[in-house]
Amino acid sequence: MNMTSNKDIYIVLTGTGTAFSGMIRWFTKAELNHASIAFDSELCEVYSFGRKKAHNPFIAGFIREDFNDPFYSNADCSIYQLRVSSEQYDTMHNHVMGMMQNQERYKYHLLGLIGVLLNIKINREDAYFCSHFVASVFEEIEVHHVNKPACFVTPEDFALSLNANKIYSGKLTYYVRKTQGRKLRPALIHTNTPSIAPPASVASRMMRVMKERAKGIV
Repeated sequence: MNMTSNKDIYIVLTGTGTAFSGMIRWFTKAELNHASIAFDSELCEVYSFGRKKAHNPFIAGFIREDFNDPFYSNADCSIYQLRVSSEQYDTMHNHVMGMMQNQERYKYHLLGLIGVLLNIKINREDAYFCSHFVASVFEEIEVHHVNKPACFVTPEDFALSLNANKIYSGKLTYYVRKTQGRKLRPALIHTNTPSIAPPASVASRMMRVMKERAKGIV
């Protein structure tokens, strides 16, 4: 009997509280206005379309996000876990890696956001906004979590359609510290390897420098 192993992919919705995010919230009436796709539960490998420089919303494009950045220190989030087959996982991951190899080719589709508000499809080659990108990655495996074309999908659409898949809601920093801390904890366990003392000549020189500093020579 063939057994197909499964893997998990995560959709992460965030709200950073910035002025740009606030402007989008004014139109969408939703608190979480940014969508990303993650390929691990610790959110170490996360991709989206957004600002390339944390404090400049006008320089945007295809990015790998670092949720440890202070920019996200006050961000709220919701995280959704989606089970896919190993083959589907690899298809999606390979697609995103292919985009990363040509990262500068892709642009942020600001006009596409306006198109969503007006319910008008505005085509622009190699251009996406965040939720458009996430939905398009799932289209690579012919999975549609929202019943509309990818170019019209908003973060709020994911929130409404994937509510049963939600695994966390709250501060992003808390989740990241909890999951990444658990992953890194084994590296913090002390071993029984004895510390190596510096050679006598080095120790002697260090002692001499300390005495000279105490006398005001250095």
